[in-house]
Parts: sequence; structure tokens; C-alpha cells
Amino acid sequence: ARYVAQHYSELTFPYRRYHIGKVYRGERNQKGRFREFYQAAIDVIGNNNLSIINDAEIPSVIYSTFKDLGFDKFTIKINNRKILSGFFNSLGIKDVYIVLRVVDKLEKIGRDKVKEELLENGFSLSQIESILGFIGIEGSNKEIIEKLKALNIENELFTEGIDELSTVLEYLKLFGVPEDNFKLDLTIARGLDYYTGTVYETYLDDYPAIGSVCSGGRYDNLAEYYTNQKLPGVGISIGLTRLFYQLMEAGIIKTIDNSLTRVLVIPMDGYFDEGIELASKLRNEEIFTQVYLEKIKLGKKFNYADKLGIPFVIVIGEEEKNSGAYTLRDMKTGEQKSYNYKELVTRLNY
Repeated sequence: ARYVAQHYSELTFPYRRYHIGKVYRGERNQKGRFREFYQAAIDVIGNNNLSIINDAEIPSVIYSTFKDLGFDKFTIKINNRKILSGFFNSLGIKDVYIVLRVVDKLEKIGRDKVKEELLENGFSLSQIESILGFIGIEGSNKEIIEKLKALNIENELFTEGIDELSTVLEYLKLFGVPEDNFKLDLTIARGLDYYTGTVYETYLDDYPAIGSVCSGGRYDNLAEYYTNQKLPGVGISIGLTRLFYQLMEAGIIKTIDNSLTRVLVIPMDGYFDEGIELASKLRNEEIFTQVYLEKIKLGKKFNYADKLGIPFVIVIGEEEKNSGAYTLRDMKTGEQKSYNYKELVTRLNY
């Protein structure tokens, strides 16, 4: 929002952007949740208005992203804060943001704790039971929409939210997202106050303990902190650091130590010139090559290559200088084979 406000006159709207980089949060560190982390985000921002259909295209990007990451079983949970706010207004609640922030904790702290927090914030038992009953409405996407309409709540915000959510659900299918991968869920609130409409949370079905792996929503008024222009937007983000931390903790993915160096050249004493010359020639062939120049035992030099995951080693000594042939050692199999220079380049490029 700040960037768009700052560069408003230079941009073409609707403005679409993606970004992957470091971001920061001002809160206490927790397991898998850091103050400094990498985040991937996409946004669509309009000038004065932005079609609600964009709110359906955003989860289609979530769908294609997680499919490309190799996940089949995941659910994009969708709601609209106008529905929640309109319903809370109908209960006589003026500060809906307090309720939204508490409801957003439902999955983490449970129903009883949510009830307790709402009581602490001064809401009546009658209001609390109505809130918990409302967010507990279940069924298929179509059934939930019908149940919401059947409540006959005369609140403009509530009605607008149902209309927007119905449109998003309809266009999600047209954008190619299977119904197995998205679900209307009235407990999804998002704790940040700047969300104004559609909100999303994405969960891996087989790993519910990981929690939400991708979230976001509609923010119609966020840019007002920086400009008088009305710049409504919708977007999502993936906390990459947290996501990969959780995936590794769950054993879903594993890290593999791969070295960029393709071959380590080890010159024997007195043959440093030949070793450096060979390394330079291999680098000119665009083969990532490193020369070991420290004077330690040969076994430790091989151990160095092994620890760094360097796949091949060449030892340069008197025999190699005189014959013009090079013995290449495969560090994974231990196999050694002699090659002339041309054959060596071909093998290292294989």
C-alpha cells in the first residue's frame, strides 16, 4: 500500500505485483515464528475500485502454487469479514474488531478460551452464545450460504458480505479451483484490523498441526495511511521461513547438502602451478572448480571435499604432469578413472 501510494502516478491500474524478500514483525520470537523471515506475497490493487472477482483469482494462485510445490490435499478456507461484522452489529456490538481478534484465535485456544476472553471483554453470555453458534454453522458451501440468508438479518454489511462471498465461490470454480480444495468457514476472521472483506487461510489436510501456511484477504482502506487516494487491494502471503521450518520439523521435506563446486583440484607439493592452471581452464569451461592450496595430509583434503558435498576430486602430481592425463575420483562411489582433458570436461559436464 505504501509503495503504490508513493508511486501512484507511475503505475498502471489495476496494479499487480509479487514480491519475495525479508520482512520483519515486532513481536516475541516463538518456535518457527521469527522476527526476521522471508515472505512471498502477491497483491492486486485498484484505483478507486477493484472488482470482487479479483478476490476469486487470488486463491486460484494459492491453488496453483501449492500444486506446483507437490501438495494435492490442502484446503483454502474462505470467509468475508463483512458477514461477521454485520452479524456482530445485529447483536448490538459496536467494536467488532475485539470480537474478530478473539474469534481469530479459535483454532489455537479452543472454544472455551474464546468464550472466556469474550466474557473478559465485557460481552454478555447471550451475545457470546450467539457468536459461537453463528461461527459454528456448517455444511457445504452452498448450504452455509443458504443458512446465512435464512437468518433474515437486516443489516446492509451482512447482506453485502453474503453477496461478495457468493460471487467469490462462483468464480473460484471458473478459475479452475476444484471444490475439494476450498471451503467456506465462518471461523476464519484474520486478526489484522485492516482486512475489510474476503479473507483466506490455507491448510495442509494431512498436517493440520502445522496451521495456516498461506493467508491474506481484501483491504479496501489500507492505503489511507499514506494517501487520500482510494486504493483497494486484495492479496496473500506465504511466510516461507516458517513454512519450510514446519515442513522440515514434520519430516515432510528434508534438506540436502549440495555444493555448487563440481570438482576440487588437489595439487601435490611442487605442482601448485599445474593445479591452478587446470582449475582456470575448467572454470573457462564453466565448470565450478575449487583448488585446495593448504598444506595438510591428503586424507584431510579428501575429507574436506566429502564434508562439502563436492562430487569429484582431481589430484595433480608428477604422473599427471608427465602423462597429460587426469585421474578423477567420484566421491560418492569411490571409483577412480583416468581421462584426457577433453574427456575430463565431458565427464564433468555430464
